[in-house]
Amino acid sequence: MNKISDAFKNGKAFIGFVTAGDPDLETSREIMVKMAQAGCDLIEIGIPFSDPIAEGPIIQEANLRSLSGGTTTDKVFSLASEVSAEVDISLVFMTYLNVLFKYGYDKFLDNAKKSGISGVIVPDLPFEEKAELQSVAQKYDIDVISLIAPTSEQRIQMIAKEAQGFVYEVSSLGVTGVRSEIKTDLESITRAVKSATDIPVAIGFGISTPEQAKKYSAIADGVIVGSAIVKIIAQYGKNAPEEVYKYVSLMKKAIR
Repeated sequence: MNKISDAFKNGKAFIGFVTAGDPDLETSREIMVKMAQAGCDLIEIGIPFSDPIAEGPIIQEANLRSLSGGTTTDKVFSLASEVSAEVDISLVFMTYLNVLFKYGYDKFLDNAKKSGISGVIVPDLPFEEKAELQSVAQKYDIDVISLIAPTSEQRIQMIAKEAQGFVYEVSSLGVTGVRSEIKTDLESITRAVKSATDIPVAIGFGISTPEQAKKYSAIADGVIVGSAIVKIIAQYGKNAPEEVYKYVSLMKKAIR
C-alpha cells in the first residue's frame, strides 16, 4: 500500500475526489482507474452519507444518487479493494464521524486497511476529539488527515503540529463547490502551516479550472478537486470515465 507522502514526491500533487457508487459502483471503479491513468496522485473516496454537512449541492446530490442506488459502507470497502488492486496510488476515505462511530472505529479501520486505504478525512471531527480516533487508526497504520480552515487562526499551528499524511487546507468558508473566485489569504495560512510541520499541504474547496489549479499549486504542495469531477459524473453518468480522464489530464498538466 502506498504511503500518502508518495503522492507528493514527484512535484505538485493532484488529488481528486469521487463519491463511491455514483452513478453506480462499477462506473465508480472505472472512473477511479481512469483518474489514476490520467495522472491523479491520490484519490479521495467519499463514503455516501445522508447528511454530508461539509458538502455543497453537487456532492450532496451525488450522495443521494449513490444511497438510492443501494451503496453501503461494506460495498465501498469492496470497491476500494478492487481499485487498490488496479492502481498504484494512495486512496483515502472521506466520510463523517457518524459513519465511523456506527460501524465501530476498530472494525471500520481494520476493513479500511484491508481495502488498501491509507488515510481518512473526517470533516466533522473536532480537533479536540481527534485523539480517540487517531489512537485506533495508528494500530492499522492509517493517517487521520486534518483540515485547516480560514477560521482556524490561532489554532493553525496547533493542528498542523499533530497533522498526519497531508494537511487539507480549506480555501474558503462554507461548503464544497465550484467557485469562480477564492478570496482567502491562502499564502499566509500555508506559511503558518509550513512553520509548524514538514508534511505536505494541499488546498481544496472550490478549485475547478486549470488556471486555479496552477495558481494554488504554486502556493501549496498540491490541489484537491471534488465538485468539478462530481459535476462531470452527474452530467455523463455511465459515460463519465472518459470525460473525467480528459479533465484530470488537463488539471494535472496545469500544475506540472
